[in-house]
Amino acid sequence: MGFELRDHTADIAVSATGESLEGVFGSVADGLAAASCDEIPDEAGDRFSVTVTAENREALLFDFLDELIYLRDTRVELPVDHRVESIERTESADGSEAFRLEASARGVPLAEIDAREVKAVTYSEMRLERTDDGWEAYVVFDV
Repeated sequence: MGFELRDHTADIAVSATGESLEGVFGSVADGLAAASCDEIPDEAGDRFSVTVTAENREALLFDFLDELIYLRDTRVELPVDHRVESIERTESADGSEAFRLEASARGVPLAEIDAREVKAVTYSEMRLERTDDGWEAYVVFDV
C-alpha cells in the first residue's frame, strides 16, 4: 500500500491506500512529504509525536495533515517517515463522538533539503473510504 501524486489544476493531489485506517493516514502524510520534496535524507532529523482529535474521520485526516503543515512551519522541519500508531473512537466532554490520532514523524531540517511549499490541505474533493482491500484516500493540497 502507499501513495501516488497526481496533478490537480494549480494544486497537487495525493491518492493513497492502506490496509488499515492508520495505514492510509500514514500514506497520505508520506504523500504530503513527497509533494514537498523530491529527495528525503534517510538519517537526518529526530522523531516527534503528533496528537490530533476531531469529530469524524474526514475531519481527523484534514486536521492531521493541517497539523503537519503547521509543524513544518513552526519547527522549520519537514515531517517525513510518518507512523500512525492509533486512531481511536472516543467520547468528547459533551458526550459526542470524536476520533483521536496518535502518530509520530521524523523532522528533517528544511535547511538540509530543497523543499517546495505546500500551503494548505483542502476539503476540495477529499475522499476517505473503506474498500475490500482496506482504505483509500484522496486529498488535494494548495501549492
